[in-house]
Amino acid sequence: MSENLELLSDCANCFGLCCVALPFARSADFAVTKAAGTPCKNLRTDFRCGIHTELRTSGFTGCTVFDCFGAGQKVSQVTFEGRSWREAPETAGAMYEVFPVMRQLHELLYYLTEGLALRPAKSVHGQLRTALERIETLTRGSAAELVAADVPTIRQEVGELLLRVSELVRAGVPGKKRNHRGADLMGAKLAGANLRGANLRGAYLIAADLKRADLREADLIGVDFRDADLTGADLTGALFLTQAQLNAARGDASTRLPSALRHPGHW
Repeated sequence: MSENLELLSDCANCFGLCCVALPFARSADFAVTKAAGTPCKNLRTDFRCGIHTELRTSGFTGCTVFDCFGAGQKVSQVTFEGRSWREAPETAGAMYEVFPVMRQLHELLYYLTEGLALRPAKSVHGQLRTALERIETLTRGSAAELVAADVPTIRQEVGELLLRVSELVRAGVPGKKRNHRGADLMGAKLAGANLRGANLRGAYLIAADLKRADLREADLIGVDFRDADLTGADLTGALFLTQAQLNAARGDASTRLPSALRHPGHW
């Protein structure tokens, strides 16, 4: 998928919304508990993270695997026209309410953009483009319009389109394709497995051994890769894979990725 800069997180143009608007509970992913609407203790006055380079060693692994898909800067610079919750405290509540809505819409835009880049799905490109334009227009609406959006219905409609994209792409993959949609594969021993063109939508692959697995053209939308071992795995052409999923996994320089994604620093 070609890079769309509007769908990449740009923390320099965001008011630290993921560090304020969202709640988190003390766990293996977060060192402390924080309520929604309360600034994280590590958020600086310039909206940067004070421990950005030490997040993993400081107990904030959850922060390193979060991706807003560019929603943070859209809310900060477009919806609220560059006025922060510190400058205009009266907007804080609305800003925090809009952010998670925008994040979901931007995630859908990310997947739709990928679908439009896949030639085997050409027959549904018109529908993808219509959906993308409709959601893009919504993301540029007012805070009230965004909060009122029927996101579950939008997600369902887009999800059906993306499933069709997946079917069209995977139909061109030779051989039998495995169907593990929504499967519980936590800790599964899948080293060297042939999962090319597999349907893994929503599967739980937490701590799974996927060393040297063939995941080319596999549908990975919503897969939980937390602590999964992707060392030497081939994810070339994998469908709907995100940087956040990779950030949650383990791998190394031998892991083959789609061109638009990068090897996480902790690998």
